[in-house]
Amino acid sequence: MLKHLRIQNFAIIDELELEFGPGMTALTGETGAGKSILLDALGLVLGDRADSNSLREGSQRAEICATFDIRNHVEANQWLQQQALDCDRECILRRVISLDGPSKAFINGSPVTLQSIRELAEMLVTIHGQHEHQALLKRDIQRQRLDDYAGNQSLLEKVNSAYAQWHEQQTRLNHLQSAEQDRTARLELLRFQAQEFELLALVDNEWSALLEEHQRLAHASKLLAAATEALTVIYDDDESLHHTLSQQQQHIQESSHYDATLNNIAESLSGALIQIDEAAGQLRDYLSDLDLDPGRLEWLEDRMGAIHDLARKHRVEPEQLPDVAAMVTTELSDLEHADERIESLTAECARLRQAYVDTANMLSQARHRAAEQLSKAVSASMETLGMKGGQFQVELSARTINIDNGDGFSVNGIDIIEYQVSANPGQSLKPLSKVASGGELSRISLAIQMITASNEPIPSLIFDEVDAGVGGRIAEIVGNHLRQLGEQRQVFCVTHLAQVASQAHNHFRVLKLTVQDAMQHTQTRVIPLNEEERINEIARMLGGVEITETTRNHAEEMIDRARRTLKNSA
Repeated sequence: MLKHLRIQNFAIIDELELEFGPGMTALTGETGAGKSILLDALGLVLGDRADSNSLREGSQRAEICATFDIRNHVEANQWLQQQALDCDRECILRRVISLDGPSKAFINGSPVTLQSIRELAEMLVTIHGQHEHQALLKRDIQRQRLDDYAGNQSLLEKVNSAYAQWHEQQTRLNHLQSAEQDRTARLELLRFQAQEFELLALVDNEWSALLEEHQRLAHASKLLAAATEALTVIYDDDESLHHTLSQQQQHIQESSHYDATLNNIAESLSGALIQIDEAAGQLRDYLSDLDLDPGRLEWLEDRMGAIHDLARKHRVEPEQLPDVAAMVTTELSDLEHADERIESLTAECARLRQAYVDTANMLSQARHRAAEQLSKAVSASMETLGMKGGQFQVELSARTINIDNGDGFSVNGIDIIEYQVSANPGQSLKPLSKVASGGELSRISLAIQMITASNEPIPSLIFDEVDAGVGGRIAEIVGNHLRQLGEQRQVFCVTHLAQVASQAHNHFRVLKLTVQDAMQHTQTRVIPLNEEERINEIARMLGGVEITETTRNHAEEMIDRARRTLKNSA
C-alpha cells in the first residue's frame, strides 16, 4: 500500500508531501489543476522515462519519493531479498531528475537500474489509464488482459521457455542443413582457422598476463632506477633513513631512563625501523627478480603481435579470441559429424516441438476456462453500466500450426484471442473494434478493468479518469464498484464526476494557485478534505461556480447514500 508521496520541483509543484490510507481515495479538481502532473510524478518514481523538461522552472533537480507498506506483500519481500535490498516493513522508491545529467533511481537508499525499479513497481501499483479503452482494440492487449485475469504468468513463462529451447535447436539444425550445400568449402576454412588457433596455442587469460608483463619489461629501466634509489635512501647509504632513525631511536631510548613517557616513542621508532628493514628486504628481492632481458621483451612483442593479427582477422578484441576458437571448434566438430548431428538435432527438435505443443495446450485450456468466466462477468457488468441485453465474449481459436516444422509457433502460445461484443439485444457478436461506439467502448473497457483488477494481486490500483464518457446513474454504479474494490485494497480514482467522488473513503482536492513573491509563479497544491470541505467539493462538482444550499444538501445526501449502500451490502 502506498503510504507517503513526496514531490519536489516537478512541473509546477515546488514541494508536496502527502499521506495516504487504505480504501478508495478520490482525487478531484478543475481541469488543468494538476491531477495529471501528480500521476506523472508517481509514474516517474515507478520507472517511467525521465525528461529534464519536467523540472520546475529555475530548478536544477527534481525528486520524487514514494513509501510503500509491504508487510504482507510476500512477492515484493522475496524480490527485495533476492536483490539484497530487503527492508523492515517499508519500501522506499526514489527518483532524482537532474537538469544536466541522467536521472537516478534508488530502492531503500541503494542505487538501482530503471529496469529494477520497474520490476518492483509492477508488484506494487497498477495504473489503469483514461485511454486504456483504445489500447483494448489491439489483440495483443486483449490477450494480455485475459492472461492477467486468469493468472497465467507461470504458464506463459513455461510456454516462452519451451519456445526458446525449440527455436535455439531448430536454428542450429537449419544452419547445419544449409551448410551441407557448401560443406566442403566451409570445412576447409574452419580447418584452416582451427589450425591457426592450434599453432597460436592460446591459454586462459594469456592476453591480460602478456599485457602486464610487457608493461613491466617495457619500463624496466625506470623500475630499476626507482627501486635502487629507494633502497639507497632508506638503507644502503651512510646517511640513510635507517641509519638516522636508528641513532635517534637509541638517543630516545637512553633518555627514557630519565622520563618513562619516552618509552612509547622509543617503541614506535623501533617499529618503524622494523618496517624499514622489511621494505629494504622486499626491494632487494624485487631488484634480484627484475628481468631486464631484452630478448624476453622482443618475444613478448612478437607474441602480442601474432595475437593482434589473428584478432584483427576475426574482427574481435584479443581477449575474445578464446571464445572465437571455441566457436570454430564447435562448428568444425558439427560439420565433421554433420550427419550424426543432423540426425540427433532432428530428434531433439521433434521432442522440443512436442513439449512446446503440450505446454501451449495447457495454457490454451487455462485461457478457455478464464474466457468463459470473464465473458459472463463482463456481460453482467455491461447490464449494470446501462447496456441492457448487451453481451461480451472472449473468442478463442487455435492458430494454424505444423507440429512437423514448428510453423505457427509463438512465444505467447497457439491461441488467437479476440474480444467480441453485442451492444444491443438481437445483435450478433462481432469484433469489439467494429461494433462499439466511443461511449460503449469506454464502458466495456471500464467493466473489464474493474473485473480484472479484482483478480490482480497488486495492493494499489490507480484509475485515471476511466469513468470518462459515463454519467448519472451509471456514474454512481461505477463509483460503487470502485468503493467495493477499495474495501479489498487501496484504490485511487482521478475523476470529474461527483457520483464517483462521493463514494470515496478519502478525498483530496487538487488546485492550482498563483503565488506572488519576488516574481509571479504558479503552483499545484493537493489538499486532504475534511467532512465539511468534502461536501463543498462535491457540491462544486455538481453545481459549477456557484455553490448553493441545494447543491450542498445534494452533495451531503450523495455521501450519506454511498455509506448506507456499502453498509447494507456488507
